[in-house]
Amino acid sequence: MLGPVVVSRAAIESMLDRLAAEIESDLGGRSPVFIGVLKGCVFFFTDLVKRIRRSVDMDFIQVSSYGASTTSSGSVVLVKDITVDVRDRDVYLVEDIVDTGTTLTDVIRLIEARHPRTIQVVALLSKPSRRQVEVEIAFLGTEIEDRFVIGYGLDFDERYRNLPEIHELVPE
Repeated sequence: MLGPVVVSRAAIESMLDRLAAEIESDLGGRSPVFIGVLKGCVFFFTDLVKRIRRSVDMDFIQVSSYGASTTSSGSVVLVKDITVDVRDRDVYLVEDIVDTGTTLTDVIRLIEARHPRTIQVVALLSKPSRRQVEVEIAFLGTEIEDRFVIGYGLDFDERYRNLPEIHELVPE
């Protein structure tokens, strides 16, 4: 059941503007690759890169660890791999939410195997109270409490991704 708004659309817009400005300042003269972790990042990713005022390469990777549950299984399956060459490139890995850190750690390892110059994590949300594996988040929208959230790309069993703001999912 759809619960209260956790992050409003106005707050998301503000975070996007701030994160884009921070990333642009970090870019210097480099040619970055933005890699989105599907499917949850799709709205955040597109809204963010549209605010970057230079040409960037983009790609996506998709892994699965939740299925129809509200907790991660801890087992990550690669569904879609990247196709862009990231060797000696600066990678900005865009994630919707960093929860336990296990999925993101596995994704980072997959990309590190391609020998990028750097990998920096860009996350809309972080739940530090749930962290099992520490992950450095270079660019963060905001931290949230330990709630299961949906909307703006985040889902429960593939539903609710299309909500324009982020809500708590309340069990029925």
